[in-house]
Amino acid sequence: MPSIPSKVSERLTAGIKRFQPILSSAQARDVNESDTVIIITDMLSEVFGYDKYSEVTSENSIRGTYCDLATKIDGTIQALIEAKAVGQDLKDAYLKQAVDYAANQGVDWVILTNGVLWRIYKVTFTKPIDQELVCEINFLNLQPRDTESLDLLYILTKEAWGKSIIGEYYSQRQALSRFCVAATVLSEPVLNVIRRELRKMSPDVRIDIEQIKHGLEHEVLKREVVEGDKADEARRKVARAINRTRAKTAKDQSEQPQQSPPPAGPLHVVQPPSTSAAPLPVNAVQPTTGPSV
Repeated sequence: MPSIPSKVSERLTAGIKRFQPILSSAQARDVNESDTVIIITDMLSEVFGYDKYSEVTSENSIRGTYCDLATKIDGTIQALIEAKAVGQDLKDAYLKQAVDYAANQGVDWVILTNGVLWRIYKVTFTKPIDQELVCEINFLNLQPRDTESLDLLYILTKEAWGKSIIGEYYSQRQALSRFCVAATVLSEPVLNVIRRELRKMSPDVRIDIEQIKHGLEHEVLKREVVEGDKADEARRKVARAINRTRAKTAKDQSEQPQQSPPPAGPLHVVQPPSTSAAPLPVNAVQPTTGPSV
């Protein structure tokens, strides 16, 4: 994750100190949903950096239904927020309602919160519409000077949304998910490496890839990470990555110029010896060819 701008870091630190007592007091008084929404709106402004008059909307209408809040940047909705009372549990039924809102609006991100817990979900536009929890933040557990706390909170800021930090964070979580790790382990390139290393330890034993794959699927990896829709999607993602790598390698090899033989050195032409006699000096005696007169 990129470093947090100092100005944003200072705002987050101040926001933690300011709103932790407010939320604790609201919990103790068991305030209702309407009062909690007021607190959440102030947090969106003072902690996360949105202009609450132009970038935070309430009761956003979507096909005749309403979500509690929505954040906007340059007039475009970034996330829909379903808010509940500070003492209320965040149930799955509330999430479904928020995801339905997002699906109808074509919004990728949903936040479910009671002010204390903030859960960020990525909406996946499959059939049926689904969602995935990206991260959960307990605001009361944050430490004002803790780097990890600030990094996590930074994801929700206006500045981070403007730089698509949440998308990068989600992609990283996807790549490191147990489904992708399992699919990578079961991929052909990795199985070949495992086979090669096993044969080094037991050179006289016949080991094939299918045996290794079967052992990993049934004895090493948990069943939940190799079966189901998420496991299937992870395998497809790994296969696409492998195919892209192979295609790039083949393309690079085909475009590699053929090596030409090294250029020959300069030719040295040996002149044959001259057959004509060298000129005699001026005072040389000329040979006679006949009788003198």
